[in-house]
Amino acid sequence: MNTLRKSIALPVAAGALFCSSYLSGAETKAALNLDKQPLSAQRKAETGYSDIVKRTSPSVVNIFSTQIVKSRFSQEELFNNPMFRKFFGDRFEHPKIPQGKQRREGLGSGVIVSSDGYILTNNHVIAEADEIKVGLPDEKKEYIAKVIGTDPGTDIAVLKIEATGLTAITMTDSDHVEVGDMALAIGNPFGVGKTVTKGIVSALGRGVGLAHYENFIQTDAAVNPGNSGGALVDADGRLIGINTAIFSRSGGSQGIGFAVPINLARSVMERLLTHGKVVRGFLGVQLQKLSPELAETMGLDDAKGALVAQVIEDGAAEAAGFKAGDVIIEFGGKAIDSGRKLQLIVARTAPKTEVKVIILRNGKKKKLTVVLKERDDDQLASSTMGGKGELIDGVEVANLTPERRQQFGLPKKVQGVLVTSVAQDGVAGKSNLVAGDVITLFDGQKVEDTKGLLKLRKATSKTRVLLRVLRQEMMMFVPVQLK
Repeated sequence: MNTLRKSIALPVAAGALFCSSYLSGAETKAALNLDKQPLSAQRKAETGYSDIVKRTSPSVVNIFSTQIVKSRFSQEELFNNPMFRKFFGDRFEHPKIPQGKQRREGLGSGVIVSSDGYILTNNHVIAEADEIKVGLPDEKKEYIAKVIGTDPGTDIAVLKIEATGLTAITMTDSDHVEVGDMALAIGNPFGVGKTVTKGIVSALGRGVGLAHYENFIQTDAAVNPGNSGGALVDADGRLIGINTAIFSRSGGSQGIGFAVPINLARSVMERLLTHGKVVRGFLGVQLQKLSPELAETMGLDDAKGALVAQVIEDGAAEAAGFKAGDVIIEFGGKAIDSGRKLQLIVARTAPKTEVKVIILRNGKKKKLTVVLKERDDDQLASSTMGGKGELIDGVEVANLTPERRQQFGLPKKVQGVLVTSVAQDGVAGKSNLVAGDVITLFDGQKVEDTKGLLKLRKATSKTRVLLRVLRQEMMMFVPVQLK
């Protein structure tokens, strides 16, 4: 306690001494070095980023989303609770009270890409929102935004506000971005206001399991909650990506952020504007990762390429003459070093497009020509390795393969679709499903595989259905909110 008192008293004593000196007329002047000249334009260009920020920040907006959700507990539920009635009986008269509602608010960022009000952001920023507002830089007014289209597969959404004369950001070709390039992340982290952070491009072509089509730019520029949908720009202030996610154990930035390359985001936006949905090409093959061991066994020089594990019946690849065991090394003039890269290129290619393909078959190069078909979500779910898909946003399902039966201890007599992953937020978080559940009935109809399940999901107009699931050797019914 004495130590604390002494430490507080010291500044007071010093202040008293200063006042005494001042009042006594003593002159005490400190020698301060002060340079009031602003940095020269050349020096700023060499060392700073203010010019870039001034050009780009007017194009980055705040996005406020509001969702009206039903509260999980109401007064009527309290009065009708069996334990409540056991103690109090019917002595409490109560009217019919509508189920309570709550406002759930979200915050994110967006990028103005046209002067007449088109905005790019992340799908997860505005998903399930009942109202979306956009706040422009240096303006107190907020605009109601209309959703032009969304693409959960890439986590991209396009919004439109009724405004003109806006500052649209300049985009560039993100295929020219290289590891080591400088990058600035602009957004509204934690709702504190417009914030700019600096870093470099740490890696390219990352896939971390956040979306179906991933080709992320990784950066060490600090990206935090609220930055989602904001801009990642290069040293010339050109848009190279839409900030999407962070890799963090604490919820804050740890130097690993991800952005959707602008080439991919722009392609999605153009298709949404043209068709109202994202129409993707479909090759019709099951792909398997080409490991070094496989490559060596197959007599290949390296493990680069996309290995065809199976050719889908009546697909584009079958018509073009593809065979299981082919290794695709070039597609439409672009080198293919992995199955994921092929998947992205095919998805960005319009259906009915004729494409030249180079494959390795029995160690020899062979040229094929394929005309892509249109990708169908149900077809994709049943024909990719393991038959994967999404029942609702955040709830991933897959066919019961022998490996999965062994992993979850499921006998052959159990038929249905396995829930492999359930997100903790959004619709998934309220779905009552858990990873490991086996869905056997959908609204009273038998479920045998993901294709059948997704067809039932697509056909129903209900917002809530009853599923029968097998959970830890027990059959039970589970109500699931679909929207």
